[in-house]
Amino acid sequence: MQYPAFYNSVRTITLHDPLSELLGASVGGLLEYGYLDAVKLAGHSCPTLAGAYLMTFKALATLYGDDIPERGNIRVAFRDDQGNGVTGVTANVVSQITGAAGDGGFKGLAGKFKRNGLLSFNAGIEGMIRFERIDEARTVEADYHPEEVPPDEDMFMLLQGLLAQRAKTGDQDTFAELWQGRVRRILIDHFDDPALVTITQR
Repeated sequence: MQYPAFYNSVRTITLHDPLSELLGASVGGLLEYGYLDAVKLAGHSCPTLAGAYLMTFKALATLYGDDIPERGNIRVAFRDDQGNGVTGVTANVVSQITGAAGDGGFKGLAGKFKRNGLLSFNAGIEGMIRFERIDEARTVEADYHPEEVPPDEDMFMLLQGLLAQRAKTGDQDTFAELWQGRVRRILIDHFDDPALVTITQR
């Protein structure tokens, strides 16, 4: 699989998954997720996907500090409905990393390692997403502001031409470069930008 090289430069997220450790899926139960994992899950790369990854990264860093986050120990709630806008796409990435799942998730072994019921929507919260540590009842809310990294002014004109099948030779490559260029700026140049992702402790 060939993909933009900057994916490999995005900071990764390491978690401890006790179920993975029990079943021998990973040594010590340690799982490492990178942006490429989110891309493979969604089948594409976009500012929404980048935002979902960034919000999860920063929320877990705030909840756990220097400790390794525990996958399956995190309850996640979205302010909006699953079918509203890009909420569903964002939720898929958050679920992949945190292990939090809806009713169809893993139901556990002898009452342990349960993942279903940890992901919900239509929550009465101020932020876009609420992340809660189950073991300590600590909560943060995350918001994402992609407008802080605006697209190239030619990008949407090129996209319209491509979708209408009236693009010129080379327009596809130019559009793809501009599109992924914005994603790169979000995940590399603005990774630590406090205006892009805000985390509020509740």
